[in-house]
Amino acid sequence: MSTPARAVLAAALVAATLPATAAVAAATPMIPLHHMAVQPAPLPTDQCVAQLARHCYSPAQLQAAYDVTPLHAKGITGAGRTIVIVDSFGSPTIQHDLEVFDKQFGLPDTQVEVLKWGEVPPFDPTDSDQTGWAGESTLDVESAHAVAPGAKIVLVETGVAETDGPVGVPEMMSAVNHLVNAGEGDVVSMSWGTGERHFPGYEVGDYTSLTTQRYAFQNAAKHGVTLTASSGDGGGAQPGLGGFWPSSDPLVTAVGGTHLNLDNAGKRLTADSAWTGSGGYVSQVFDRPSYQNSVRSVVGAKRGTPDVSMDADPDGGLWIYSSYDATPGWWLGGGTSQSSPLFAGVVALADQAVGHRLGQIDNDIYRLSAQHARGLVDVTTGQTGTTGYPAVPGYDHATGVGTLDVARFVSELR
Repeated sequence: MSTPARAVLAAALVAATLPATAAVAAATPMIPLHHMAVQPAPLPTDQCVAQLARHCYSPAQLQAAYDVTPLHAKGITGAGRTIVIVDSFGSPTIQHDLEVFDKQFGLPDTQVEVLKWGEVPPFDPTDSDQTGWAGESTLDVESAHAVAPGAKIVLVETGVAETDGPVGVPEMMSAVNHLVNAGEGDVVSMSWGTGERHFPGYEVGDYTSLTTQRYAFQNAAKHGVTLTASSGDGGGAQPGLGGFWPSSDPLVTAVGGTHLNLDNAGKRLTADSAWTGSGGYVSQVFDRPSYQNSVRSVVGAKRGTPDVSMDADPDGGLWIYSSYDATPGWWLGGGTSQSSPLFAGVVALADQAVGHRLGQIDNDIYRLSAQHARGLVDVTTGQTGTTGYPAVPGYDHATGVGTLDVARFVSELR
């Protein structure tokens, strides 16, 4: 999430234990610490549990769990749609790594279009910042592709690392704005972020250092482009700390995290639960958008997050392949860095199915939730951290309106 991730597991599990005051900041892609020995090949879930003491999943398992398979069988693969991934620095091996990922799991290849925005430095495998972002980029691209293998992917690589506050954000906003104006991109996924309170002026109620960065999102909304962002991996919240931007922005769909317990075929062994590390916050900067009026009793007068949730627990991560450093191989994804691109893949499927861009999809999410539509599956167990929120019936700051049955969700959209 905003701290790049190659071993998202270690960083995500650490973030889940941080006090909220530190955790909101734990979002600049996760620092690339190896969470386990990189594997020469992905293992099936039962062997992961036995050998690694955690669950691990293939694209086919996630497709089955989220009821994506029936859409793929009908040719709804995201074809004709474009997913934009925005990260600092990117990865020098992204195309090769995606091709290895595809060959392993029997997915169709796609050409990743790389847009270098600004002075992107040559890749240095000894630079932990760059390798962290390379891991984040790899996780984002492979996760989105796992859901929407027919979609085009554009990876934006900016030359300034996004950190707490506005650092690195102007470059990212400029790149998004450029692509929107160029007509490139139906959905933009952002697996990074920072606490609202880290923008200058926050303490005195002056939010302009943040709000002036929103022009790209406003332009995206005018062009019907859907924006998704990770809700954060802090696992908790305290009053007065504000939200986690860009997921706190009313123009962005905030994607939180759940824990999945699947068998080798992708069948659920237990109901989904809230992932302990998932972030849920109440914005200090943004008022409650109209689409959240139906959940005003929970969010109050301000924008609340997340909106919806997907697989994020590193104990149940997607197998990811990378070769950008000295230890190529397979590792497990996780964190809301994983859930945002997974949901972006869902949006690409939906855009293809309905034949047009869905734009600000939060309007549909909360409409369908109010109608108790079957495409949205309430999550009622689990809690986000020791200072976080429990998952309860209906909307909550643990998982939003819940998770997805994608085939039904897409059929309910218009």
